[in-house]
Amino acid sequence: MDMMTATKTVAALCGALLVFLLGKWMAETIYHVDGHGQQAYVIEVESADDDEGETEEVSFAELMAAADVEKGAKVFKKCSACHKLEEGANGTGPYLYGVVGRPIASANGFGYSGPMAAHGGDWTPEELDAFLLKPSAYIPGTSMSFAGLKKVQDRVNVIAYLDSLDD
Repeated sequence: MDMMTATKTVAALCGALLVFLLGKWMAETIYHVDGHGQQAYVIEVESADDDEGETEEVSFAELMAAADVEKGAKVFKKCSACHKLEEGANGTGPYLYGVVGRPIASANGFGYSGPMAAHGGDWTPEELDAFLLKPSAYIPGTSMSFAGLKKVQDRVNVIAYLDSLDD
């Protein structure tokens, strides 16, 4: 390949690029619209603020009274990867038999993280609800990496299930 053929090839590529860029510029000039103008027809919808006033708050005690133990058993399957239900059978996490009403960080034979051991108190249904929402936010520094249960009904069902195990 001589120098003249190489020059023609480079010139053809540069010319094609120039035509492409000019075509793009022309298309943007023709089809680009500054602003959207006024809407021809406006659809009115109810705002989200109106809906908030209509929802009534249900107390935690009422939710616990209406909890479904069978649904809690199904939701517990997410927990069963790390927690066991037999007393003294620790897994990656502590055993959960009798956890409702038990002091926090008191499962025999399990090594709790410092923040969990220092938290203190008992695992009341309210404490469990707050913890299960997002464990890392409720007790910062805990070694429990579970993301949490976002639905309040799932949390209440799991708590009712755990509470039903030890009669």
